[in-house]
Amino acid sequence: MPSDSPLNARLSGAQPYILSLFRAVVGLLFTCHGAAFLFGVLGGSDGKGGTVPTGTWPGWYAAVIELAVGTLVMLGLATRIAALLGSGAMAYAYFTVHQSQGLLPFENDGEASVMFCWSLLLLVFTGPGAWAVGRLFVGGRDRAGDRVAATG
Repeated sequence: MPSDSPLNARLSGAQPYILSLFRAVVGLLFTCHGAAFLFGVLGGSDGKGGTVPTGTWPGWYAAVIELAVGTLVMLGLATRIAALLGSGAMAYAYFTVHQSQGLLPFENDGEASVMFCWSLLLLVFTGPGAWAVGRLFVGGRDRAGDRVAATG
């Protein structure tokens, strides 16, 4: 398909909006993960409403990071910085918690850590998309000061 086809033009025009939806969903899921471990909601840390004991390393701190970062990413506030912190936390979780139980994510129950790590890393490079609360504070401009185009 030629790069100037009507379908490509339409898909490219929708990209900033779909990116915003992707960011919001990833942020919501990350927030829910942290809330489950901290507050015992959504099944909690053990599937029965359990929580991670306050102040325990690394579980409680990871849950706090997930809740805070997830909320920021979901809203589109300081998205790149928050996503970088969350991506690093998930890389740490994978290599310190999961990989000791097996080499591959399917063997060590690390799929969520890997998916969050790479999804958040993608947001570090793409930014929040067209619909982000953070855009209200910079007058519709991205970090470089360029006006954000609705189509790209």
